[in-house]
Amino acid sequence: MTLPDNDTSRLDAISAAATEVAAQNVADLLAMAICHRPDEPALVVCDKHSWLNLVLTDAYRLALPDATFIDFDDVTPEAVLAAFAALPAGSLVVLIQSTSFRLEAFRIRIELFKRGLKVIEHVHLSRMPGVQGLHYIASLAYDPAYYRGVGHALKTRIDRARHGMVDSGGEQLVFASPFESAKLNIGDYSGMNNIGGQFPLGEVFTEAQDLEAVNGRVRIFVFGDTRFMVNRPDTPVTLIIEKGRVTGTEHATPAFLEMLDIIRAHEGEVWVRELGFGMNRAFTREQLVNDIGTYERMCGIHLSLGAKHGVYSKPQFKRKEARYHVDIFAVTEAVYLDDERVYADGAWQV
Repeated sequence: MTLPDNDTSRLDAISAAATEVAAQNVADLLAMAICHRPDEPALVVCDKHSWLNLVLTDAYRLALPDATFIDFDDVTPEAVLAAFAALPAGSLVVLIQSTSFRLEAFRIRIELFKRGLKVIEHVHLSRMPGVQGLHYIASLAYDPAYYRGVGHALKTRIDRARHGMVDSGGEQLVFASPFESAKLNIGDYSGMNNIGGQFPLGEVFTEAQDLEAVNGRVRIFVFGDTRFMVNRPDTPVTLIIEKGRVTGTEHATPAFLEMLDIIRAHEGEVWVRELGFGMNRAFTREQLVNDIGTYERMCGIHLSLGAKHGVYSKPQFKRKEARYHVDIFAVTEAVYLDDERVYADGAWQV
């Protein structure tokens, strides 16, 4: 059967609708989080290696009609660097990457921040095919009342708490210690040196001041594997944690045990460090994306395994010897700070 000339394929219709939603979400991010007007200087560097890349690029064309667009594959690295250098301070750089752009030793986001530029970085988009791309687009929606209200309220409660507990469905992980000053990734850059970062937004994170005061058991339904991809066992893995270290497991898969073995081989033991309060409601236990760095914003609790944490220094770890920071995601039934329940029914209660 021959289709009429004015008919479109189902994919075209999905792409058009996705672009419309993405353009609105991007416009809201620009206006309310980045505080960047459409008429201010902007440079978008993109590639075309995934459907999600194409949709986001079209979305930014709608949201930033006066911006300069560069296809990373059509120019030399020197041309990209020259385009960065030509931007005045306060300009915006958007990076839309199917993987992660490489410019030799140039650490893109850090160097752009040093030049006083705003940065929105979308990475590893090729890891999120099909409906995952729609989840990613949904995750870019910016609700300032939610992110800023709940985010600052969580930080206030974390910073004053003397202890905490994560209930992962019958198993309890106890933090019998105050917490480090919580850090925010909520699209509020007031008082910060840099504006922007890796998107999507939605996280408040900390760790115990005394890592050895972390004890108990926690059920893990997703972990980051050796390819930085989401690995979801059929049955949640139970971790046994004593004095801040993983001392045993139940229902562990070969892939999970391999990850623990790799950490132990280089660091001797497996420490539990980060305590992350994910806030992005586009990601849940049921709505996942493959990229672990993106899924880290999932609404619920995530932890990290391994001695590495670039934000908080601890005397027992030498920065050069701490190699691993593996994100794991807890079945989150309830979270308590002191005796106050701050998470229930799949949402933060603050």
